[in-house]
Amino acid sequence: MSYRFHSTATLAAFAMAALPMAVQAQSSAQPAANTLNPVVVTAALAPRTANESLSSVTVLDEATLRRQDPVSITDLLRGQPGVDVSTNGSFGKNSSVFIRGSGSGQNVLLIDGIRLRSATSGGAAWQHLEPRMFDRAEIVRGPRGSLYGADAIGGVIQLFTPQGEEEGPQPRISVGGGSFNTQRLSAGISGKEGGTRYSFSTSHFTTDGQPIRRDGDDKGYDNTTALARVSHTFESGAEAGVLALRARGHNEYDGGENDFVQQVAGVYGELPITDNWRSRLTLSESRDESDNIDNFGDSVFNTKVSTARWENTLTAGAHELIAGAEYSEDRVNSTTAYDETSRSNAAVFTQALLDFAPFTVQASLRFDDNEAYGEEVTGSVGVGYDLDGHHTLRANYGTAFNAPTYNQLYFPGFGNPDLESETSQSIEVGVRGQYGHWFWDAALYQTDIDNLIAGQGLLFNVPETRIRGAELAAGVELDDWTLAAALTYTDPENRLTGKRLQNRASQSLRLDVDRELGDWSVGGSWIAQNHRYRDAQNQDRLSGYGLVNLRAGWQFAPLWSARVTLENALDQDYITTRSFDGADYINAGRAGFLSVHFGQ
Repeated sequence: MSYRFHSTATLAAFAMAALPMAVQAQSSAQPAANTLNPVVVTAALAPRTANESLSSVTVLDEATLRRQDPVSITDLLRGQPGVDVSTNGSFGKNSSVFIRGSGSGQNVLLIDGIRLRSATSGGAAWQHLEPRMFDRAEIVRGPRGSLYGADAIGGVIQLFTPQGEEEGPQPRISVGGGSFNTQRLSAGISGKEGGTRYSFSTSHFTTDGQPIRRDGDDKGYDNTTALARVSHTFESGAEAGVLALRARGHNEYDGGENDFVQQVAGVYGELPITDNWRSRLTLSESRDESDNIDNFGDSVFNTKVSTARWENTLTAGAHELIAGAEYSEDRVNSTTAYDETSRSNAAVFTQALLDFAPFTVQASLRFDDNEAYGEEVTGSVGVGYDLDGHHTLRANYGTAFNAPTYNQLYFPGFGNPDLESETSQSIEVGVRGQYGHWFWDAALYQTDIDNLIAGQGLLFNVPETRIRGAELAAGVELDDWTLAAALTYTDPENRLTGKRLQNRASQSLRLDVDRELGDWSVGGSWIAQNHRYRDAQNQDRLSGYGLVNLRAGWQFAPLWSARVTLENALDQDYITTRSFDGADYINAGRAGFLSVHFGQ
């Protein structure tokens, strides 16, 4: 079905433009609520409110996650400003997340500061992340190579687990299920005792699934996840903590099935050296493991990334300087014969956060030395100017790079050991309006990528790729209403051919509306995208679509609530990618879920 996007996008743009006028009478000079101007840590390695971060950033807080209660993290991210999602079907099937037109392997995923990715494919297994394990997400758009190293061309998404901020133990239990014989169970406890904070939780998700090819068989999925997090702050101001998150399960996909493990673990210590100098050391490890049985036979892909990161933060009045070093090692254990099975990377980095009100400056520089692809230097500079108490202008320039993965270099049949690293340069200008009950944010950007890795047979480097785009986001909290809107335009072009890059929609709209009605709440989301192309020649076109998701909640007793969600309420038949043989990977139709919750 071809979705008539242009007229709806024009209507949405008009509605978003009118949104400020609709609530202007309600705004005042009072500071904005934290939910509208939240503190962000991913953008600059230091806490800054959204309008101080000089970045295009979206924060999805705990209330948003609980209201929407998504089955998958990708359901939460789909249609957010600058974000596009492609999936090989629903419920645990392979998923890709694009930020500002950059591929899934050109973006960084962090869980509480620990990077999670596959060393063989390069991307993160988004489909195996259980949403109920997290209470916050930060989406930072734009290059962050000078802060996080390789892969941060399009941006960074960081997921945060509960830390335990409330005094005493706070138990949580959730039981539910719905369409496709789906069952969801989760339980946890968190809290704070003196200087110790803790959070322990577990969840289990299982479903018979649905066909991912037309007239195919149901493809099931199950996932069991456990989380443990403990930290302690000493009287001296020193802090130490440990985190472990592990997901394991079974997935049936097109042509086979696999057992998977996704895991992050880390320990950290932070010490106040002086009143103006804090030092933090983090040791972490992430694992991406898959044991497959498919049409090509049995195969194992186990990757491990071990990292040591040392950060130092020095303050001088309103200014901050962050300097540090990082060492990481990738290891691969696979039945596939890779020419190399390990590589290490050493890096040093520094960042200055300077406040000369009404001007602010953020500048960073990083040097990476990798034994496989050599040396890379990345940097960024951002300048902000406060026009008045409500409006902030910003301009950013940044570079980043993406190193070829093990699959791209060595996988039999299409790997190319002569591939060069992708490098990028990005510019952005933006303005943010921040008020007592609402905000809006607009940005224009261009990213030029040299040596983009492409190809469906033997891989090769594309000399020049250009991605241009515009983003408009707004949010309102007024009386019992909560609204969020996002409108995105992206033009990702292969400059060699003039064609749009594969699997990217160029226009996207998302509107979230929720209303509190005493003990009841109701809400919905509307997500619309235009067409995309499956092939580099732009001959294989996938139609656009519009999704409507509905939700309601009932607080029927103290600490007790029930939620019902109706995903794809209009039963839209939509696809975001196809298989290599041209078959559609279809997503789930209308699906209803009911759950009962105990706890805060």
